[in-house]
Amino acid sequence: MKKETETSAAQHKTEGEKGAKRIIRRGRKPSAKAERETKETETEKQKPKRTRTTRASKAAKEESVAAKADKAVAEKVRRMTEKSNQKNKSSLVGHGLKIIPLGGLEQIGMNITAFEYEDNIIVVDCGLSFPGDDMLGIDLVIPDITYLKENIDKVRGFVITHGHEDHIGALPYVLKEVNAPVYATKLTMGLIENKLKEHVMPKPVKKKVVKYGQSINLGCFRVEFIRTNHSISDAAALAIFTPVGTIVHTGDFKVDYTPVRGEPIDLQRFAELGKKGVLALMADSTNVMKPGFTMSERTVGKTFDNIFAENTKHRIIVATFASNVDRVQQIVNSAVKYGRKVVVEGRSMVNVITTATELGYIDIPDNTLIDMDQMKNYAPEKLVLITTGSQGEAMAALSRMASNLHRRITIEPGDTVIFSSRPIPGNEKNVAKVVNELAAKGAKVIEQDAHVSGHASEEEIKLIYALTKPQYAIPVHGEYRHLQAHAELAQLMGVPKENTVILSSGDVLELDSEHCALVGKVQAQGIMVDGLGVGDVGNIVLRDRQHLSENGLIIIVLTLEKYTNQLLAGPDIVSRGFVYVRESEYLMDEAKSIVYAALERCLDNQVSDWSKIKTEIKDSLSDYLWKKMKRNPMILPVIMEVE
Repeated sequence: MKKETETSAAQHKTEGEKGAKRIIRRGRKPSAKAERETKETETEKQKPKRTRTTRASKAAKEESVAAKADKAVAEKVRRMTEKSNQKNKSSLVGHGLKIIPLGGLEQIGMNITAFEYEDNIIVVDCGLSFPGDDMLGIDLVIPDITYLKENIDKVRGFVITHGHEDHIGALPYVLKEVNAPVYATKLTMGLIENKLKEHVMPKPVKKKVVKYGQSINLGCFRVEFIRTNHSISDAAALAIFTPVGTIVHTGDFKVDYTPVRGEPIDLQRFAELGKKGVLALMADSTNVMKPGFTMSERTVGKTFDNIFAENTKHRIIVATFASNVDRVQQIVNSAVKYGRKVVVEGRSMVNVITTATELGYIDIPDNTLIDMDQMKNYAPEKLVLITTGSQGEAMAALSRMASNLHRRITIEPGDTVIFSSRPIPGNEKNVAKVVNELAAKGAKVIEQDAHVSGHASEEEIKLIYALTKPQYAIPVHGEYRHLQAHAELAQLMGVPKENTVILSSGDVLELDSEHCALVGKVQAQGIMVDGLGVGDVGNIVLRDRQHLSENGLIIIVLTLEKYTNQLLAGPDIVSRGFVYVRESEYLMDEAKSIVYAALERCLDNQVSDWSKIKTEIKDSLSDYLWKKMKRNPMILPVIMEVE
């Protein structure tokens, strides 16, 4: 039997990237017989050979060598040209399985990963993320799918793990560009269909509902859906059977032995896969830094019962994620138990509850749900409002209630407001603002013990590793600190350090049972959506918006004679967000003088190019305002000509 040995293990670290990228190469040691044959061959080659060579044959030989060299150089140039011209083409990489995360790494949200083998690509999840504080005016961010569009003939389908926005939210946008079949569980598909109805799709989308334990064949891939638990029903892990081995993708999961609806996670199936051999495990990293186990969703139901029992004289308002179907069910259960009617507010909340009820995932007894117009018929202590706005979103229902902008609901002293969620990183300030506004109106705000996470903690992740025993560990779904902590946990569970891979969005990882290598990079920047515009807002526009928000705008209007550039009217100055003109008349007069002087300099120097005149005005006024006020507003000169 030949003995396998590891011949090289190189750890790559590219400048500007966070963390390590692992590259592993394995080979086979030659047998003793092969070594002897090699030595004998080399000895024969070293023996001098007696040949008679004419001048003509020498010249012919030299010419042949030169021709071969030229041909080799030409071939090398051709390959280099092809490589530069096909930056994103899959032909650049080898023949193993390629895993290409187009989003979802080093961030929370926008989860999407492509799996490619030869002429087949499947895409797992297709989510969006919400804009950061610096993305002024942006509604949401979707993944860059340039790679999928350039390889559109290879895309066999989208496989969705569950129905949260960060996993399905980008589908309407992406399917317009890459129309491939979508596969998901029953509730997830219902939520996807709702989203697609909100958009005008150029072509019908093929959709197929998949049950737990069922497999689908997509090209050379076979994908099995495995039952898991999460903060939304019908969440699934995926066993992706590929020509090089099995990949287990957990999706968002936790281990809940007492779920509100359905059965616990199918740990037996994970164990069966582990016995057969798992090439790589791609597991949820969100709560990897949280020790112990995540509490069961049922514990929140007990908390609701206690809150309802203690607050019997006033109205109760519960803010939670619209997609948390099991949480909504428990709120309804407590409302029924304590004799309260339920009102649902918020467009997304209404849509999700309607879909979940129609599909049988929420059970609301008759005469429990009432319209908002019927609230006046019931005393406050007989009402429960389930609303959106748990993340402090400015336009969400709860935020509008807190700021007196809601047309039909006003916060009254004594109202009990329950935040049944945890602020997503980055939303803490928005949530705190809403909480303070509610408290100022006399509401009782409850933030503690009314939420449990839908993500696995450290011990649950360890359990999945113990069951699957993967050869490689590829942490997913988390910020860099989460991915790094997950990599350390994987090593603790027996995965070799060199087999633990921390990826960034856009990395192309190629692997099989013999090697694992980072072989390239594709476009993976987020595409910003602003209103109906998709991708038309870039960094330059954001920079201008940031500039305007910080320093304001000054517009200078001049009227010049067409042929002589003589000033006929102005300069008139309009200020927006910089100073209040009526209270800064002296400053505006000085600014006009600066503009007039700049124009005079241009005329004296016979400058007729309007762009140069505008630049001179802008630079002169900018210098003056900075010296005078230490401010740097955006300055827009506008020149009109008159014959």
